[in-house]
Amino acid sequence: MEDGKLNKQNSSEKDDNNIPVEREENFKQPKDVPSEAQEINLSELNTERIGELEKQNAELKDALLRKAAEFENYKRRTENDQLNILKYAAESFIRSILTVYDDLERSLSHIDEAANSDSTAKGLILVYEKFGKILDAQGVKKIEAKGKPFDVHFHEALMQQPAEGVPPHTVLDVLETGYMYKDRVIRHAKVIVSQEMESPDSKSDFENNNENSTKKD
Repeated sequence: MEDGKLNKQNSSEKDDNNIPVEREENFKQPKDVPSEAQEINLSELNTERIGELEKQNAELKDALLRKAAEFENYKRRTENDQLNILKYAAESFIRSILTVYDDLERSLSHIDEAANSDSTAKGLILVYEKFGKILDAQGVKKIEAKGKPFDVHFHEALMQQPAEGVPPHTVLDVLETGYMYKDRVIRHAKVIVSQEMESPDSKSDFENNNENSTKKD
């Protein structure tokens, strides 16, 4: 009976205002409230995740900058290609008419001075001069070669020959005129180039070998 009274008394404790009061041990911590250790782990995870996201962001930003630079380079190359296409648009046409210009030049070189009064000769000269002015207006220039040092960028050597008093590798004669179209070589000048003169004392390998074999005999 006394135990029953105690239990009843415990379960019905009241405060001064006669309001039932629950004991402290009856309160339980909610399961979904994180503990201090769990909060530390969550904080570490958040910090790690933020670091990963920042790293990914930096990588994406770097990749974007590289792509932007590549696009600018591509755009610049494309613009340069288009400018070159426009700049040298007439190159193939000019190449084709240079042969006609060469024929005119050769024809004029064979006209005898006595025939210069002939109307045909004068007509050829006028055509040649007009032709030259048209080419000049388009940016076509002859490559000066005769008497110049041989240069592979402008000349094509078809043969070599000795020339007294002329430095070696000098253009002696032009077999076919070369041309520049603006700042580009569209036809190299075909030339004859001087070679080094052999001294009287110098002998070829064949001569030296022949003399040596004679001495042995």
